[in-house]
Amino acid sequence: MAAPAEPDYLVPKHDDPWTVEDVLGLPEDHGSRIELVDGGLLVSPAPKSGHQRLLQRLQVGLVSALPDGTELLPGVNVRLAGQRLLIPDFAIVTTPGLDVIYYQAQDLLLVAEIVSPSSRMLDRVLKRQLYAEAAVPFYLVVDPAGPAVLFELTDGEYRESARSEGGKLAFTRPFIATLDLTR
Repeated sequence: MAAPAEPDYLVPKHDDPWTVEDVLGLPEDHGSRIELVDGGLLVSPAPKSGHQRLLQRLQVGLVSALPDGTELLPGVNVRLAGQRLLIPDFAIVTTPGLDVIYYQAQDLLLVAEIVSPSSRMLDRVLKRQLYAEAAVPFYLVVDPAGPAVLFELTDGEYRESARSEGGKLAFTRPFIATLDLTR
């Protein structure tokens, strides 16, 4: 007997605006990143291997510098106000050891996005605005084609606090770290 044909869509037909609960009810093994902004879905494919290698370098470079009471987690769900659910490349949370389906914005110290050609506008503009509105203290944007920039939330807006030079990003807030972006 032949297996049933796979559907030719990532998500089921949905006539109403999507909710966080709807998105969290989708199967986990679809191979795409599905985020939610105000009832609409942002769907992107799994990252390419170069993106994943850079993500691994960042994680390895940061884990030993993390302050007590924090934990670095890649690709977790982050619930923002209203019907907003984002999945940063990694987050540093202030609630280590929790086993949850999503983290609240107030549980975050830092979120990071690695820019891909298809995500440039989302990472640099939309997500930056959404994380600032949610009062996430630090936002790291790593662009393989340009500098990495760490932003700190000040008076409700992100202001640049560190920029990579010569393939290295050094910062002292929210903790001291130097990341080698080239290896």
